Amino acid sequence: MKRPNILFIMADQMAAPLMPWHGPSPVRMPHLTRLAAEGVVFDSAYCNSPLCAPSRFTLVSGQLPSKIGAYDNAADFPADVPTYAHYLRRLGYRTALSGKMHFCGPDQLHGYEERLTSDIYPADYGWAVNWDEPEVRPSWYHNMSSVLQAGPCVRTNQLDFDEEVVFKARQYLYDHVRQAGGQPFCLTVSMTHPHDPYTIPREYWDLYREQDIPLPEVRLQQHEQDPHSQRLLKVIDLWDKPLPEQKIIDARRAYFGACSYVDTQIGTLLETLADCGLAEDTIVVFSGDHGDMLGERGLWYKMHWFEMAARVPLLVHAPKRFAPGRVKASVSTVDLLPTLVELAGGTLEPQLPLDGRSLLAHLEGRGGHDEVIGEYMAEGTTSPLMMIRRGPWKFIYSEQDPLLLYDLQNDPRELENLAESALHREVVEAFLAQVRARWDIPAIHQATLASQRRRRFVAGALEKGRLTSWDHQPWVDASQQYMRNHIDLDDLERRARYPQP
Repeated sequence: MKRPNILFIMADQMAAPLMPWHGPSPVRMPHLTRLAAEGVVFDSAYCNSPLCAPSRFTLVSGQLPSKIGAYDNAADFPADVPTYAHYLRRLGYRTALSGKMHFCGPDQLHGYEERLTSDIYPADYGWAVNWDEPEVRPSWYHNMSSVLQAGPCVRTNQLDFDEEVVFKARQYLYDHVRQAGGQPFCLTVSMTHPHDPYTIPREYWDLYREQDIPLPEVRLQQHEQDPHSQRLLKVIDLWDKPLPEQKIIDARRAYFGACSYVDTQIGTLLETLADCGLAEDTIVVFSGDHGDMLGERGLWYKMHWFEMAARVPLLVHAPKRFAPGRVKASVSTVDLLPTLVELAGGTLEPQLPLDGRSLLAHLEGRGGHDEVIGEYMAEGTTSPLMMIRRGPWKFIYSEQDPLLLYDLQNDPRELENLAESALHREVVEAFLAQVRARWDIPAIHQATLASQRRRRFVAGALEKGRLTSWDHQPWVDASQQYMRNHIDLDDLERRARYPQP
């Protein structure tokens, strides 16, 4: 039986709680809403580290950050870590990536046969976190300019990137049906919207009226915040600097517009898939790397385990294989590698390490696991910040901060920390026992520090002398494009036309 094509689409920093297929929402996303109605929606899907590179390394490898050294946005992703692209390539798939994956280090492919674009972020060690100097705020950290400058635009760096990403992805699909015959493909299309800066063309800005933009539901003062949130306020340069309410509205309005922009791009991809006669044989998976606090609890961006930052969209659209449905159990993007391998008809290599668990049972309505393990060792921390999500509970552990325990079934806005409640002592003790069994926190702490120190040293050295860039350079052979004298004109026109006459 022919293996199915897989189109895996990712958005960047898209907060799942705001998505219209999860409940009432002002955000307009008709194409994804249709996919959700026809597909399997995971209502409680999470990232495994609420920051771009660690989350993505975990997503592609099916291994947790501490297992693969995915400590921060400048962590080296080792070339010998198997990814879903390696697995599918071994199964005979064409594997391609168009867009962002934030790979750091000299290997910029990690199993993909080709990358159709460069990345939007640097591939070097320049963004390494420094736990040796926790009070020093590097200039490259997020600040509040994205909020203070929020509003409509004509053009941005991110629009340039995403329009190239989608153009190259569509061209890949056209080339596939004209050239590849029956070989299956796994095409990953990874956009950078709705990631800040909070600005979007007026076409999308004007989809929303100012009076329809809700303000954050949970407003906390600095002294009411947990210690990690307080550190994050300093990291993003918001400590003792209250934001004008109008800019909060503007930032959220631009973010909503950016979500609609992503939806429009996805609609274009789906139209191309249909035009190429590929829609029936292609499984479409949509997800993201983390969310965005968007002012909830006074926080912005990501870097914490609260719902707005840690929950991600996840849906699988394959109506001929799986009945439409909703999955309430908590799962995470570390589960995508084994899922994609099984969807492709392959089997997992038992001798290779893997933390993810296949979602196939969930997709087929047979139940499945209900657990998320999270690890964060990046901005705002000076010690690992771990999370366990199971049943109604979310447990957040750090050796330097008070414990956090939330009952999301009865407290979805995470307002009441139950960690000190006498009524919940047994729950806390059970989670603590799992923490001790799962993690050697001092060892992870030392490994993180050692990695940071190595990378800072190497980055400093590589700044001297001649630069050799690790950034991916997409190669285009112009001698083989369009019409050239060594190519027969009639033959070219016939092969380049779809469908062929």
